[in-house]
Amino acid sequence: MIIKKLDKYTPEVAARVRELLIQLSRSGKDKGEIPETWFNDIISSPWHDLLIAEDDNGKIVGLASMSVMMGPGIKKNAYLEDFVTDVSVRGQGIGGKLWDAMIDWAKEKGCARLEFTCGHGREAAQQFYKKKGASVYDTNFFRYEF
Repeated sequence: MIIKKLDKYTPEVAARVRELLIQLSRSGKDKGEIPETWFNDIISSPWHDLLIAEDDNGKIVGLASMSVMMGPGIKKNAYLEDFVTDVSVRGQGIGGKLWDAMIDWAKEKGCARLEFTCGHGREAAQQFYKKKGASVYDTNFFRYEF
């Protein structure tokens, strides 16, 4: 198994990423194709990466969507948007290897911390984060859509 930054768009990669994001979705519903431009924007950006875990056959079995968030001055934080391993490989250490890759990625970008949210009802994910030493904050997440 290897973990690497996605560096090239292909329709096969897009389909597999879509399958994994459906597994992550609260509804489990397909929300349609992911535009090629999304992949190309991530690949070309110095502040965003899609880390992918591939098994020995080259199949994508996990992913983490990472971004750098800039605060005032020189403060930078890494932000984890999506993090998922395929249901067929959960419990095999792939999430832990992706976690380590996320931390390495954040440090390479000069970030002070990794920030993320984890929804209610995701007890297994929350236990994973706690085992990795993440602190839980009692906060509300707000989203304004337009």
